[in-house]
Amino acid sequence: MSPLRVCIVGSGNWGSAIARIIGQNVQKSNRFDPTVKMWVFEEIINGRKLTEIINQEHENVKYLPGYKIPKNVVAVPDVVEATSWADILVFVLPHQFIGRICEQIADHIKSGTFGISLIKGIDEGPEGLKLISDLIREKLKIEISVLMGANIAKEVADEKFCETTIGCKNEKQGEIFKELMQTPNFRITVVLDSDTVEICGALKNIVAVGAGFCDGLGFGDNTKAAVIRLGLMEMVAFAKMFCRGPVSTATFLESCGVADLITTCYGGRNRRVAEAFARTGKSIQELENEMLNGQKLQGPQTSAEVYKILKQKNMLDKFPLFTTVYKICYEGLSIQDFIACLQNHPEHL
Repeated sequence: MSPLRVCIVGSGNWGSAIARIIGQNVQKSNRFDPTVKMWVFEEIINGRKLTEIINQEHENVKYLPGYKIPKNVVAVPDVVEATSWADILVFVLPHQFIGRICEQIADHIKSGTFGISLIKGIDEGPEGLKLISDLIREKLKIEISVLMGANIAKEVADEKFCETTIGCKNEKQGEIFKELMQTPNFRITVVLDSDTVEICGALKNIVAVGAGFCDGLGFGDNTKAAVIRLGLMEMVAFAKMFCRGPVSTATFLESCGVADLITTCYGGRNRRVAEAFARTGKSIQELENEMLNGQKLQGPQTSAEVYKILKQKNMLDKFPLFTTVYKICYEGLSIQDFIACLQNHPEHL
């Protein structure tokens, strides 16, 4: 078999952190082509193209400054050129852009290509919930797995130990992805319950917004623990309601579940921006522009998608935390009302 060619679709801080791992791992294995292509949305930084900087200085100076990217990772500004070459596609970009990118590359994908999504978000479809992996699968007609976990990009780039979860219905592909991305400090567990893995990755960002509100309002760790527990209850209830196959409660004990939830509620951009929202009264969009250096926030947008789905199913009252986060972000509900959703939360969902 000829070696598998890998393309990373996206190059933000998480895309650049994973490029460091993939770039090193492909050089250690005969299974993969030693060159990795990385699609980079072209930007001008101090008069120079970002792709040019990455290819000459081997560093993403905008999104992951201070960390070298292996020289065998080649930045490509044309998404069709980058992806049409590949056997394996690693999707790692904000979920609001994935539909447009898939439409651009759909007619240029090689036969037999398969992929993995590191994208934390969901979409709304005619039936209600649509997973990002479903969207990619439909538009590209390829097999797609997911990777979700307690993986703050800078800590992964620092090679601090962490775990992650791959949800993969194809066991052989699961082994390939594990070889492509596992390191001694980035430990991977592969599970077959991939829809639950992906739903955890999306919904925990809504809970993190709630945790940020809690911090901005000056409440303590006891209150934040309640946000995390009640948020986890809503995540489990949502998954059981909307996943097509059986949902294993054990999946919530993997890195993609409770670990990612805790990490995101104490670190991560969703918590940080939500805290600033509570303290300053500025809009989410203003704060995103001020604080995130061009990155996108996932929690508020995911809350909007979840709200539409729950409203369609007449289930808003069963998910008071998700619903309140949405109303504060988008409908002008006072942030002082946030604690009421915890005080009045049903004991069982």
